[in-house]
Amino acid sequence: MYTNTGYLDISDAELEDNTIPLRINCCGVYRLLTRVSMTTIRATGRPDYQLLYIASGKAEFVLNGEAVTIPAGSMVLYGPGEYQQYTYLLEDRPEVFWVHFTGYEAAGLLSSTGLSLEGRRILRTGCVSRYQELFLSMIRELQLPRPLSGDFSSLYFKQLLLTVQRQIAEGGKNKPQIQKEMEHAVQFFHENFSADIDISNYAASLHMSTCWFIRSFKQYVGVPPCKYLTSIRINKAKELLESTDCPVSEIGSIIGYENPLYFSRIFKKQTGLSPAAYRKVLP
Repeated sequence: MYTNTGYLDISDAELEDNTIPLRINCCGVYRLLTRVSMTTIRATGRPDYQLLYIASGKAEFVLNGEAVTIPAGSMVLYGPGEYQQYTYLLEDRPEVFWVHFTGYEAAGLLSSTGLSLEGRRILRTGCVSRYQELFLSMIRELQLPRPLSGDFSSLYFKQLLLTVQRQIAEGGKNKPQIQKEMEHAVQFFHENFSADIDISNYAASLHMSTCWFIRSFKQYVGVPPCKYLTSIRINKAKELLESTDCPVSEIGSIIGYENPLYFSRIFKKQTGLSPAAYRKVLP
């Protein structure tokens, strides 16, 4: 199982604190690689809130005593002290980001996205790479505390909820078919970034010409598909360089670059540093 997590150095008694505006207590991501399943059960919940984002695959949740299958592109909310139960299955290829937080601003911030403990617990947000970037930013702030890390992690969380609001406002309930296909393409790239993806073959699977697919993808995502795929791989490489001691060559292979020299060249082009140099300058 791949994990990347960051925790605030506080006691369990401090997890809930309604005297402060907002604080991120911990944040992370889980991805099953070989383990067949993983189930989390908290009979009395936790003192703080938890928001989970299913970035790919799907997961099984128990909410209000009912088992629910939650697909990729969804967020799920648990409140303080609530029974929690959820299961990830390897066959579903799940990648799930999560964040625990507390503070008197929490309920209002959640409500602005349509989430609340009294109403909607599941929110369809779509598969958006920006969500993952913001979760990873919170993780890094918790892993490598620096001056104002608490403020930055809270800011990234607010940005996450604002991004969700914008996505909902722009997407609406009746998205054009082409936009749905581009969202599916984004999800496909995130789930298969380590594979040798041929853009022409993928476009053909949608019954589109390569040029039309590239033009449509750039229109809805902001960058061409090859550049987007490269950004996914480089961000994954950064995660592994920061959170593991895997050799650089192995990291390149994990993210889809079998040639270590080519991986190093692409990484340096994107970040300004070679993978080895990037690892050396980490705090």
